[in-house]
Formats: sequence, structure tokens, C-alpha cells
Amino acid sequence: DVPREILRGSGFAPVAPAFARGLGRADSYREARRLVEREGSALWRRAVDRAQGRGPSHGAISRDDDRPLYWARLSMTRELRTWEPRFGLGEGQREALLDALERTSRGQSDLRLPQRHDGDRGKGPKRVLLTGFDPFTLDRDIRISNPSGATALALDGTVIDTPDGPARVETAVFPVRWRDFAEGTVERALRPHLPGVDLFTTVSQGRVGKFDVERTNGAWRGGFPDNENVSRTETVPVADPASQPQWTTTTLPYAAITAAETGRFPVYDNTSVTEIPAGSTQAVVRPDGPTPGSTAREGGGGNYLSNEIAYRATLLRDRLGLRGTLPGGHVHTPVLQFGAGNTDPATGTVTDPEFVRNRLDIVAQVRAIVAVAVSAPGPDRG
Repeated sequence: DVPREILRGSGFAPVAPAFARGLGRADSYREARRLVEREGSALWRRAVDRAQGRGPSHGAISRDDDRPLYWARLSMTRELRTWEPRFGLGEGQREALLDALERTSRGQSDLRLPQRHDGDRGKGPKRVLLTGFDPFTLDRDIRISNPSGATALALDGTVIDTPDGPARVETAVFPVRWRDFAEGTVERALRPHLPGVDLFTTVSQGRVGKFDVERTNGAWRGGFPDNENVSRTETVPVADPASQPQWTTTTLPYAAITAAETGRFPVYDNTSVTEIPAGSTQAVVRPDGPTPGSTAREGGGGNYLSNEIAYRATLLRDRLGLRGTLPGGHVHTPVLQFGAGNTDPATGTVTDPEFVRNRLDIVAQVRAIVAVAVSAPGPDRG
């Protein structure tokens, strides 16, 4: 099947069986915890190394592909869920092991951007934090890749040359699952690092043929099913809901980004939202952004988890008191498309030259966008 073909074609097929053997040798919860953290981190580093040209490439799956990481992680998760250890393991302990596997295999525990000290901002290389996502809508086409996840693998730990000097990039990937976001996975991963970076951007896949810098993010979940086929239609659940705003705004330098030549795809400053105006009950589209007192129904990036990660990250920025000093927001990439003649998942192949070229071009353009954004004179204000 497709997942096995991707794992075989990338050299990742042995990962889960080796993990299962390691679990079988574990004699205690502590030993199992060490194994899970070590092997989760090793999977992330293996995926990053492969994407960045280190080590053997194996098979027909190109190095830039994010899917081997996704399917290997799922295979390891299955092994961990079905493992029957020789010692007593409570359900809470098993869940803790699963959480450790998630965090380590997504790069969330591998963010190597040291905290800045007071007065250090502006010294040394710029520091950038970027996030991507897993593939999603796999029920529609199990071959799907997510260019934001591929970007995270390609850029993690790299240094980008910019007009304002070098910029060090660290990345992580997040699941396409409502429950993880409600449990605070975004804030837990980003909170320790935002005060020490010069710029952050969350990245996800958006519209066909274009990039969008999302000006406004909304506090609403629209209910589209996630990777567990779960729907949620509600206000975005956050800590301290009494102080929760309906909208947050980007502080990325959107004017500089959209004016620059960054690649073959056009880049738009997307100001449109959907709101329920104050005093009304009907949702309306506002091309120029929300009106005072309105209730969010869609941010510029919609009302799925891409909008939610942007909302959570920018709300965290604001609650940390960084609104006026830290450029940050969300970038939507073009949809990653298969080549002509390879669009039917029932008859198509798992990869093709146009598919690979599209992904490489998207990754390169995100890199160029980051270079423009981190070297811009200052964040634009919405």
C-alpha cells in the first residue's frame, strides 16, 4: 500500500520494527521512557538529515519528502499503543510515552535557539522559529504531502543569508488534530522560545497557486474534520478565556514580503475575514478585515487548524508582551499538486517529477520569504 511504499522508498521501513524490538527489551517504565525519547528524537534528526542531503537517500522517494517522517511516526505510535510490557504499565504512563514520542519526533523538544538575555536582541545571527504541519485530508488522497512539513525539515538548523546578515532557523511540526491544540501543544512548544527570537512564522498549506500572508486570525473553529476524523465547531479554547480576543493580527512585515521577488508563486497580503458584526447574527465576509466588536467566524486563513495555530501563536506573542517588538504571524503556501496525469489517487503513483518540483519550489520560496521578513526594517502594523 501507499504508506509502505513511501517507507520502503525512503529507507524508513526498518524504523518501527527496530523501535518495537527496543520496547520488547525494556524492563521498566524509566527505561521505556528513555527509549521513546531517544528514538523519537532520532526519527526527527533522520528526517531532517535526509531532507538536507546528509546520509543515504534510499529508494525512489526524493529527499525533500515529508511523508516518510509522518508514516514512520504513525507506525511507531501503533507499536507503542499495542506493546505489552513485562512490567506493569498504567494507561497514564502509556499516554505519557505517546506524548513523549509525539514531541520528540516532531522537533518540538529539539528547538536549539538559546534564550536571549536582556540587551542581547540584535546581537549575533538573527533567530527564526518556524512551524509546519503533518499531511492531512488523507482519506481524500492517501498520497498527500504537506509542503509546510517539508519546509520545516529542509530549514531546521540551517542558516539563511539575508540582506541584514545571517539568520539561524529552528523548526517543529504539529499534528492536524483538534485535541492536541485544545491541550496546549502549541503554547507548550513555543512559549519558552518566543522571547528569544527575532521572528516567528507558522506555515501551512493554503490555496492553489499562491502564497498568502494572513493579516488577521480568528478565535473560531469551523468544524472541518481533522486527522482523527473529529470535528470541532466552537470558540478556540485557550487559557484565561475571559481575556480572549476575537481577533489577533500579524506583525510580519507583509508589505515587504509581498513586494519582494521570492519565487514563482505570487504572494498576497490577505486581509479578508468572515465575521458576525456587532449587533447581528449573520456572518458576512469583510475583505478589509474585521469591524469593531465583531465575532470571528473565519480568519484570513479560514477556521481550521492553520488559522488556529496562527491565532494561538500570535495570542501568545501578545500575552508575553511582545506585540510591539516581535514580528510574527502565518504564511499559507500553495497547495502541493501532483503532476498532470497523476491526480487520481486510485491509479496514480506516490510521486512524480512535477510533484517534486512543486514542493522544492515552495520550500525555496518560504526560505526566501523568511529572508525578506527577518531583514525588513520593522514589522508592519495592521
